[in-house]
Amino acid sequence: MKINKIDTGGNIETIEVSDKLFGAKINRDLVSRVLYKSNANFKGRKAKTKQKNEIKGSTSKIYAQKGTGNARHASRKAPLFVGGGVAHGPKGESNYKYRKLNKSEKKLSITSLITEKNKMNNLIVVDDFDKEIIKTKEMTKILKDLNISNSLLLLDKLSKNKIFRSSRNIPNIKVTDINHFNSYDLTKYQKLLLTISSVKELEKKYS
Repeated sequence: MKINKIDTGGNIETIEVSDKLFGAKINRDLVSRVLYKSNANFKGRKAKTKQKNEIKGSTSKIYAQKGTGNARHASRKAPLFVGGGVAHGPKGESNYKYRKLNKSEKKLSITSLITEKNKMNNLIVVDDFDKEIIKTKEMTKILKDLNISNSLLLLDKLSKNKIFRSSRNIPNIKVTDINHFNSYDLTKYQKLLLTISSVKELEKKYS
């Protein structure tokens, strides 16, 4: 299939790309499951209270079993005493992790999301960045000219190294390469920007 590409002069050209990556079947159910599992695996329950057996202190009986007129107690570690253990409190052992996602699930979710970006006209392909951009002001102007905001810049490594420093402080912009992104990144940002080289690398990896 063919998609548009913007050159350094702002002119629009047509390039040939893989149908398997940019025209794949969109499987929203699979994407939803992948995102759910990915987010669940990042969770970690840290809250923990001490149980009765974890409280430090004497284990001797606080008073006689009978004859005092009071209720029967063993020690001050019981939950009803101040400083005692907590009954049924969080134990810090909750595990939200699901089974490990297999490669085919990750691959299909990526191709589904990239295809959706293409169909929603939220995909932008540009030439590789041939010179290093140091100033954030210059990078902001380039993104503004391309009408890029709230975007994931998925670049080849050379392009990434040339613009990373100038773009890392721009709000709602994330710069990364094809080895360090996931389905969550594609759903978090509205638009997706690719370079010619990153398109070829994605086709090689996901087609």
